[in-house]
Amino acid sequence: GMAARILLEIRRGTQTALLVVREAAVPGSPEDVVVAADRVEVRSGGGCDAAVLPAGVRLAPASGRGLRRIPGDGLHLRLRLRCPLLGAAPRHDLIFNLRESLKPQKNYVFYCQSCGDIIVEDRKFLRVLPLPSENWSALVEEWCCHPNPFARSTLHPRRDDCFLGDTFFLLNSGDESNETKGNTRVICKRCRTTLGETLSTDTIKYYVTEVMIQPSEENFRPVPRSQFVQSMVAHCLVELSSSRSTFRFIIKGDNGKIYVLIWLLNSDTVLVESSGSSFSHSGFTLFGDVSMPSSGSVETWNAVKVLYQPCTKSRNKE
Repeated sequence: GMAARILLEIRRGTQTALLVVREAAVPGSPEDVVVAADRVEVRSGGGCDAAVLPAGVRLAPASGRGLRRIPGDGLHLRLRLRCPLLGAAPRHDLIFNLRESLKPQKNYVFYCQSCGDIIVEDRKFLRVLPLPSENWSALVEEWCCHPNPFARSTLHPRRDDCFLGDTFFLLNSGDESNETKGNTRVICKRCRTTLGETLSTDTIKYYVTEVMIQPSEENFRPVPRSQFVQSMVAHCLVELSSSRSTFRFIIKGDNGKIYVLIWLLNSDTVLVESSGSSFSHSGFTLFGDVSMPSSGSVETWNAVKVLYQPCTKSRNKE
């Protein structure tokens, strides 16, 4: 038979797992579920569908508890792991992590994430520096007993600088010609997507969700739009939660409008999912076209778990 339709949500910190066996294609059909250390089998109608767990993921079947069936979702069972999760590495991360990967004295190409058009070609930076938090000036006011010494200071990059913020990065425009709209927004010449905004005559602020950065020696690797945005948002939530000791976030548009409130529940989750369960995948992610395991395969990747509340008028009138 084909691979059983399962989702395994593992917590690294507690070494526990929630096993979800999706409902059968024919609702109400009898099923027998067998949980072994390295596999999950679903037997129904004389057939047997099995999902073999990746190397490094081993369950302790005797620890199963809290068995219940959730209408519309499937069978839920909580288990412990037999051994610490070590070998279950996530699938290759296609998203370029700015803080970890953008280094001085190396050449990079900046692409529009939506269409792949080159925005900045073969740029080498002498300095790649992190920016202070967004409200750093207000904090200075609280700590200084004299007028703010940085009141007239501006953190604008020089010609060969790249300044990294939490959700953006700053570049010196130099001699490059960027198309602007309304003298502030920077838009892609090919697909007309908003990429960022101009802060001054020589400083451009690019949004991390709109631009892909890759070393010059590598070819452009397109990533599905929602997968890219989801990964970048997850990176931002984890980094901000760690550096600011907070788990509550607000997602705003560039017009200042609040779209969604997010509570970060945990960032140590590992998902193991088999083919056939993608019809319920939207219950665990914010976006719909995230790449899914191919037929008959089981894949593993890191994830963050969030609770969110939409704030748009159509979804939440209050």
